[in-house]
Amino acid sequence: MSQSVQDLVNQLDLLPHPEGGYYKETYRSNLSHLPPAELEITDPRSISTAIYFLLTKGNFSAFHRIKQDELWHHYMGAAIAVHTISPKGEYHKLLLGSDLAKGEFPQHLVKGGTWFASESLGDYSLAGCTVAPGFDFADFELPPQKELLDLFPEHRNEIVRLTRE
Repeated sequence: MSQSVQDLVNQLDLLPHPEGGYYKETYRSNLSHLPPAELEITDPRSISTAIYFLLTKGNFSAFHRIKQDELWHHYMGAAIAVHTISPKGEYHKLLLGSDLAKGEFPQHLVKGGTWFASESLGDYSLAGCTVAPGFDFADFELPPQKELLDLFPEHRNEIVRLTRE
């Protein structure tokens, strides 16, 4: 890890994330509620949560999904490729970054129930993720590679490259 990346990890007090990369929760609403029935969440959740999320070269965020919507915000560093597979099996790649002329967007919404993975397109990328209703690891799924390959064999290349067995 380069010194500037290590400085970011130290200054922002980031921890390794189970899906890859580093994170720190920066906000959790004191308000909570029972989410809508269609999310199939039976316990109250915070209204919203937010994290810093740091990806480094070669350390991708593996395909996973949560039940809630997740709004990504680009802060600094290289653009991030956000790969999504919808519940219907539609693959899409979006570039999260600040260079609009290159087709990058500074924000991107990943709808709840969508499988998604991400990777830095440079040495590092610092983003923020806001989840509503608030994130809870009870709503987090990080499947084995085989499970996603069985569901979406047509996206084999992306799944093999962006999952861990």
